[in-house]
Amino acid sequence: MNLADTLNLGCACQTLSLPRLREQLETGPALDGLAARLSVSHPHLFSASAVFLDSGVAQQIREAVAAIERVIALPAWRDQALARAPSIAARDHGPVGAFMGYDFHLSDAGPRLIEINSNAGGAVLNAALARAHSACCNAFGQVLDPHDALRSLDTVFVDMFRSEWALQRGDAPLRTVLIVDDAPRQQYLAPEFDMVRELFAAHGLTALVADAAELQWRDGQLHHPALPVGTAVDLVYNRLTDFYLQDDTHQALRLAHEAGAVVLTPHPRTHALYADKRNLIALSDTDLLARWGVSESDRALLRAVVPTTQRVGIDNADALWAGRRGLFFKPAAGFGARAAYRGDKLTRRVWGEIMAGDYVAQALVPPSERLVRVQDDTHLLKLDLRAYTYRGEVQLMAARTWTGQTTNFRTEGGGFSPVVVLPTVPAPLSQVGHEAAQQFNTH
Repeated sequence: MNLADTLNLGCACQTLSLPRLREQLETGPALDGLAARLSVSHPHLFSASAVFLDSGVAQQIREAVAAIERVIALPAWRDQALARAPSIAARDHGPVGAFMGYDFHLSDAGPRLIEINSNAGGAVLNAALARAHSACCNAFGQVLDPHDALRSLDTVFVDMFRSEWALQRGDAPLRTVLIVDDAPRQQYLAPEFDMVRELFAAHGLTALVADAAELQWRDGQLHHPALPVGTAVDLVYNRLTDFYLQDDTHQALRLAHEAGAVVLTPHPRTHALYADKRNLIALSDTDLLARWGVSESDRALLRAVVPTTQRVGIDNADALWAGRRGLFFKPAAGFGARAAYRGDKLTRRVWGEIMAGDYVAQALVPPSERLVRVQDDTHLLKLDLRAYTYRGEVQLMAARTWTGQTTNFRTEGGGFSPVVVLPTVPAPLSQVGHEAAQQFNTH
């Protein structure tokens, strides 16, 4: 057990500063009162406790992300991923996809990739949260206090969208950006949409939050009625979970994307190449990766990080049922925790639904745990870790803590948590651990 594990299981200090959180959330007049509203509407969105991560584990995550990006760049990978996707995924206008999310569980043997998301929410909220945590004791000051990397994240995020724009439009000026979802005001992370809008506005862009059904395709351009007459939409930050734009209400966006008339990020191709759960089968098949020309070093890294995953079908149904207690089942085209099941919780009825659907079975990697304090008591919550990335580079790591079978934001003491990567300085950090434990014990 490394120091990070020791602190996660033994230090229940609360490091979230609510005044600082309000300051970080309410960055403009349009966001005034957001912190108070969230405390009522989303009482378990933010955890008051940070999650600690060993620097070696953090480096392994970065290396795994880079290795996966190299695999996905291979023609053989592209061919197999696009062959099973709708034809719209073949469209390649240049952009690669903003706010990718690589989700990990932290096992005793290191990080394990659970899934890849092509429209990972929460990055802007987590950046604000990370800047709102402060040290619980003197020894933690240099690892918890906001530093240059956190302060520059807003610019990093905007530059990411400008990069997506340039990949399709070159040096043309970017003017109008829409954050698009279905009924965006009803989405759980709707407050983040407003924060992203204000972030774009602070960098000189006209930005709106829009319902996809409100978009209009006419005269070879994408329009929205809230924009001035004659002003087209330049870029869409896509938060839809209709990954291939198949719903009738998404027709305008689909036509604009197919014509290359709007810069859409992330887009159908992103989902096909990265987020389809069947991709995990190939990533965990070292023989297949070898035939595709993946280097031995990358194969070794992926073998250590990606749990074995297989397609659920008639031919392996009996074996999967027999070994279900060591498996986790998830829909190939799903997202989040929807219709995902631990094998040891399966009933025959649910198993029948899995067999009738399109599922993959992944070797079960139980989540690690984080000790949190709730009033005068302490509880161990499950945790997972998300790496927000762009073009193979990790921009931010954040954690979620919860109780229950799957991740949720209904757990007292749980929610999003900032990730604190501990420096590799053994002696001082040993003292950090002792100080943290002592401080908690005196509370």
